[in-house]
Amino acid sequence: MRERARDARDRAIDRAEAVVDRAQDARDRATAMVADKIDELKPHLRGWLHTGVIPFLTAAFAVLIVLSPTPLTVIGSSVYAASALLLFTVSGIYHRGNWQPKLWAFWRRFDHANIFIFIAGSYTPFTFLYLHGDARWWLLGLVWGCAIAGTTFKLIAPGAPRWLGSMLYVGMGWLAVLFVPLVGEGADKFPMWVNISSLVLVAVGGILYSLGAVVYAAKRPNPSPQWFGFHEVFHLLTVLAFISQYIAVSIATYALR
Repeated sequence: MRERARDARDRAIDRAEAVVDRAQDARDRATAMVADKIDELKPHLRGWLHTGVIPFLTAAFAVLIVLSPTPLTVIGSSVYAASALLLFTVSGIYHRGNWQPKLWAFWRRFDHANIFIFIAGSYTPFTFLYLHGDARWWLLGLVWGCAIAGTTFKLIAPGAPRWLGSMLYVGMGWLAVLFVPLVGEGADKFPMWVNISSLVLVAVGGILYSLGAVVYAAKRPNPSPQWFGFHEVFHLLTVLAFISQYIAVSIATYALR
């Protein structure tokens, strides 16, 4: 009796394992088909914008770090540099490569999760430049906590709706507005033109990033699907936004020399 029960259990386990194996095979085939289709359809310029700016970013950040006048500005600039180079490098690798399904899925998750790290990295130099005391550490804790939570979310839920990811990115990016009333003490050490320039450039960058998120979520405009599609518009807006905010960081940092 026990032997029959054991045999029945073993057969049930074998059948269950066979079902799981077939499901995994079907998933792998579906993923492969999706990856192949993406490679066929993605515009020829996909990924070149982010790949092409990497040498310029490396040089620009080297200058910023070397010319940073205090230990805190060196730390802020270094964190900003690391997060930006990670973002653009992974994006270039992911979008330029023709990956096998598992690697395609890995790079896709890595690429999307990196955005949260980059947003927190972008906050860091401004926080060291313009905030003091508890406000500085509250904002850093908040944005890096959001970065950890957002990264985890993107890694465990890669199939979440496109619009949801865009909303999370934009929401995290505009958290800074809550801390604007607290920048007065930090702003006192800069000339007025530095504060105005930095504020305008940060705002322009934020608007461009937000427009990029809208383009990404809506998949519009899509000017040339064969060469320069909606994703390239999104990447262009992120590059322009980055340049705007990098200039803002540089102006404030160099003003302390």
